[in-house]
Amino acid sequence: MQVWRVLVVEDDAQMRDFFTASVSRCPGLQLVGSVGSVAEARAWLDNDANMVDVLLTDLGLPDGSGLEVIRHATRLHPRCEPLVISLFGDEDNVLASIEAGALGYIHKDSAPDDIAQTILEMKDGASPISPMIARKVLSKYASKRNRADEAPPVPEPSAPVRPSPEAPLLSPREHDVLMLIARGFSYAEIARLQSVSVHTVQTHIKNLYSKLSVHSKNEAVFEASRLGLLPSRG
Repeated sequence: MQVWRVLVVEDDAQMRDFFTASVSRCPGLQLVGSVGSVAEARAWLDNDANMVDVLLTDLGLPDGSGLEVIRHATRLHPRCEPLVISLFGDEDNVLASIEAGALGYIHKDSAPDDIAQTILEMKDGASPISPMIARKVLSKYASKRNRADEAPPVPEPSAPVRPSPEAPLLSPREHDVLMLIARGFSYAEIARLQSVSVHTVQTHIKNLYSKLSVHSKNEAVFEASRLGLLPSRG
């Protein structure tokens, strides 16, 4: 059975104990670290002996922002998937977390009783998000869309366009990688399935992000679905 390694970054001792206990009880998860600050998290991540699959982090840490931890973790461990649980529910923090690489964002007021199950669902392809947070994100994007509709049309040569049969937007290999991303496969699993190195997979994903004008796997799947590059789900 696949066991996912989890690092918890939370400065509130009671909340940290709650998270670590939930993770420790779950046979599908392994608690590999539990720290309470940006400095401690960076030091843990910098240790070459430490490996992590899931980063569970707060944003409001005593010596900085959890965004720093997310960026540092995903830079050193590209396969690490961050999940934010925070009291910060404003649009700026939510969108900044998603842009930094977070695959889920849960407000502490609506944190689940069993955070381990939420982590497993995320590793299975879900993007857990609190209803209040989801409403804020949707409102933000709706506002952006309304402003765009009101503005005079301007050419956007870098924006992705719907591919045509004569000029497909993605190469066959990029499309294969995209399909596997949408199904929730990790970089290592995609590399094994495609018989290539993890570095090659990361290069394909970088090209995908550039062609779709996105910055995360969630955004890539959303944009690809909008463009008809992925089969619709019934």
